[in-house]
Amino acid sequence: MHIRILDKYIFREVIMAAIFGICAFSAVFIGSGTLFKIARYITDYGASFSSVVKIFVYGLPGIIMWTFPMSMLLATLLTFGRLSSSSEITAMKSCGISFKRIAAPAIFLGLIVSVLAILFNEHVVPWANSAANDVFYYEIQGNTEMKSQDHIIVKEIVGDKIQRLVYAREYNATSDTLQGVTMQEFNDEGKVTHVENANFAEWQGEQWIMHEGIIYDISDDERTHSMRFDKQILPVKASPRQIVREQKKPEELTMQELKAQIQIMKTQYVNTAKLETELYQRVSVPCASLIFALIGVPLGLQPTRNSSSAGFAISVIIIFIYYAVMTLSNALARGGAVEPMFAVWIPNIIGLIFGAGLIYRASK
Repeated sequence: MHIRILDKYIFREVIMAAIFGICAFSAVFIGSGTLFKIARYITDYGASFSSVVKIFVYGLPGIIMWTFPMSMLLATLLTFGRLSSSSEITAMKSCGISFKRIAAPAIFLGLIVSVLAILFNEHVVPWANSAANDVFYYEIQGNTEMKSQDHIIVKEIVGDKIQRLVYAREYNATSDTLQGVTMQEFNDEGKVTHVENANFAEWQGEQWIMHEGIIYDISDDERTHSMRFDKQILPVKASPRQIVREQKKPEELTMQELKAQIQIMKTQYVNTAKLETELYQRVSVPCASLIFALIGVPLGLQPTRNSSSAGFAISVIIIFIYYAVMTLSNALARGGAVEPMFAVWIPNIIGLIFGAGLIYRASK
């Protein structure tokens, strides 16, 4: 019974401190980034008040996602620092409660926050980022000139099955052309039955015309028949502006969509290291909430951690080190020096080892 009361007590203290941490760190991010971006939209594009408010609101989920791990570190440091300085930890131990049992509620809460952060990062953040980009494109930027863009993907889906897939290595805004075009058509079983490759496709008023290409027809027995062409209509009705706007940025894609895009680009022998890094980071960063809980609990018990300012300062230092390592490992992953799946977990692995060592030492 006493243990349940203790769990509730520590849970409540950590949650309240975590909410404070989310608000505090979000305010820092907003003040150092979002407000400057909004000011630039007002000065460069004359953005309206309603558009600015939408950008601000839709930008919050992306900011909050990064604060989950930070807030867990600050919450555990503040909570256990206060419990230690007021001798409550000593009283708990005198009742025969071990350090591991005292730390368990906070660490379990770190696990819960990690899972919730993954779900938040999958279902809320991409939608909010897409909505923010729509506001910028349609309400703020308006009909400004389009820019060239790499890796264009156009999918034609009927029901839940993809019927046609078009990939272009690049869209050239100057000439309104798609470079390095590949079109694939699929049957009801999802197998490729028809492929058309072209050096480029140009927009001619109402349709896309492919130039200098080859057609492959693939039969059920996987035999291939090919035929070259000089010109061929690309069966895509969307205009250049529509196609470019339909291209989602990595931060607008869910993990499922990221996996699909990586698979498409790999079929075209395109380097997908950046997208793979983004994909694996969708899990590794939220999981840092658990890692930071492991680190924050034993550090909070140190005798010098007896004030909120000290706890905040320690959390800032640890966060800086973590994100510095994360930035370095991401650079190695995006550059191809290290496999993305391994590289994005390097900061968490280091943090896990460090936290486990602190927990073991504090439990002695």
